[in-house]
Amino acid sequence: MKKYFSLVTFSHTIFAMPFAFIGFFLAVTTTSHKFEWQKLVMMLLCMVFARNSAMAFNRYLDRNIDAKNPRTKQRDIPAGRITPAAALTFTLANCALFIFTTWFINPLCFYLSPVALLVVLGYSGTKRFTALCHMVLGLGLSLAPIGAYLVVTGAFALTPIFFSLAVFCWVSGFDIIYALQDEDFDRSEKLHSIPAWLGKVNALRLSTVLHVFSAIFVIMPVMYTHVGLLYYVGIVVFCSMLVYQHLLVKPHDLSRVNLAFMTTNGIASVVFAAFFLLDRLWMR
Repeated sequence: MKKYFSLVTFSHTIFAMPFAFIGFFLAVTTTSHKFEWQKLVMMLLCMVFARNSAMAFNRYLDRNIDAKNPRTKQRDIPAGRITPAAALTFTLANCALFIFTTWFINPLCFYLSPVALLVVLGYSGTKRFTALCHMVLGLGLSLAPIGAYLVVTGAFALTPIFFSLAVFCWVSGFDIIYALQDEDFDRSEKLHSIPAWLGKVNALRLSTVLHVFSAIFVIMPVMYTHVGLLYYVGIVVFCSMLVYQHLLVKPHDLSRVNLAFMTTNGIASVVFAAFFLLDRLWMR
């Protein structure tokens, strides 16, 4: 089990999971639908199964690329800790479990489950033909808040879409920062990424623009949902972490990319979600 947690980098669940809680409790507190433990558990299972399948498939598909890259050659498949066949089996098992779980939630979630899997699995192949691969990753993670909202309501609404757009811009932006480490490798292997396409300086500028839009989208729900002071505090923390990671990373100094990637974004998502949930509890 420890090996499979390493395969899917389970700690990175910290990025999307908090926004899934936001989508779930947004639905519970702003609609006539009541809180149900069963739905919460189902939502959590869907998040875990979808992410497991996406990450395992990414490691499976990129195993030969990872073996060539000095930064990634110690990942589980290139290092021989997990076989490609085992990783693919794990992927298929989690896909099946994801679809099976949605069957017990509501018809809309079940019907949309193949679409969700297509998005989260499809990301893995995009770096082979488009520099917009970061946006596809952002799209995959952006399904968390709207998907969790659908678990509760079985219907779309505007406010959770703002949170999904915030996640899309946020994740796309920080993945561009993370990809700065592989700019030279991507070019040598004819792989596509924003840094390999635009260079470090322009890639960071694009990341900044995306994070500005992310900040705008976390503010937008204020215009459509009654919120309290705690939500505004969450906005301040989230936006501060966006600014901080851009202060950490410079085109000529990538030594703190991992700090910007994991620590600041982990704090941003967890603290923002915590203030959102406390605000919803306070407003009730």
